[in-house]
Amino acid sequence: MTAPRTWPLVLRLGTAQTLAWGSTYYLPALLARPMADGLGLPISQIWIAFTVALLASAALGPFAGRAIDRWGGRPVLMGTNVLFALGLACLSQVQGSTSLMLAWLLIGMAMGSGLYEAAFAALVRLQGTQARAAITGITLIAGFASTVGWPLTALLEAEFGWRGACLAWAGLHLLVGLPLNASIPRAAALPEPSRAVEADAPAALPHTPPPRHTAWILSYVFAATWFISTAMATHLPQLLVASGATLAGAVAIGALVGPAQVAGRMLEFGFLRRLHPLLSARAAALAHPVGVACWMLFGPVAGSAFALLHGAGNGILTIAKGTLPLVYFGPVGYGQRQGIMMAPSRVAQAFAPLLFGLCIERWGSGALWISGGLGLSVLAALLWLRTGAPKPTI
Repeated sequence: MTAPRTWPLVLRLGTAQTLAWGSTYYLPALLARPMADGLGLPISQIWIAFTVALLASAALGPFAGRAIDRWGGRPVLMGTNVLFALGLACLSQVQGSTSLMLAWLLIGMAMGSGLYEAAFAALVRLQGTQARAAITGITLIAGFASTVGWPLTALLEAEFGWRGACLAWAGLHLLVGLPLNASIPRAAALPEPSRAVEADAPAALPHTPPPRHTAWILSYVFAATWFISTAMATHLPQLLVASGATLAGAVAIGALVGPAQVAGRMLEFGFLRRLHPLLSARAAALAHPVGVACWMLFGPVAGSAFALLHGAGNGILTIAKGTLPLVYFGPVGYGQRQGIMMAPSRVAQAFAPLLFGLCIERWGSGALWISGGLGLSVLAALLWLRTGAPKPTI
């Protein structure tokens, strides 16, 4: 495959992904309470609706991946901008729990075909085995989704209310996101399956197929890391306060996670790109457990170290979710395979806030032992995999 000029494509897709994440995944953090108050519903109802959206995204992911494999990312991602806009517009008009669920269901369908997995599949469809650097570039840009999204959502809500904020995000999908995704190059027609394998064979796959358990291990790794990431995104300030930090200090420490994620991705883009992605994923998987150990040993004073370690590790692991399936299975059928392997991750994301919240209620900051143990299980799973011998060139 001949890759188009990489950086213009990365910039467009990265900006579109920043919009997609900022207007959906990071939206309830600031609008859940205003929505609940405005609709006269318990805030738990908002989070239940968000859980429904994540479950819908898990169900739709494999079908979206298959569509990208067949037609390329351009039409699919353009369609998700329209669906995002429709869902957010409907959310701005909800009057009760039923319409709330339906609006979030629409948004969840768009999330299943418009977030990282779809963007990664679009890149692989265009660039084949050369997509690793571009995948890293997209996550580098979209790592600022919360940094951009939260202040913008707060500003819009303060000026126009939560309904106006949802409408504004819907408009941005049509005015910004849709043109950006429309500018993605069209994917070339797929060759015959046998020829596709031959074309990508020199760099796509090891000389022997990966063991059957590889896909199962990667699915577990992705689900566990997304559980940890979502749990920390939801509950980190609460954990810090439970450990004795002030609320202002907790917010300041939590703000370090985003820059640390970007720093980790820059490290992957620079030094770590020379290594097999499995090796960088193993190092990243260790970061969260080490941060937990620092926190438990030294208390809130180590909160900053925890945030930096967790953020950097999570940033690198986000890239691994795109590159490891490419390395082990190659670009042929990447989108559908990625959708299937990431479906458990969406389910883990959906239930992480509730389950980890229950752990905090029972054990306080001791709940970190749960996330730390889960992180160690990810490392153990990655150690089970092998980098594999490189395929001889033909």
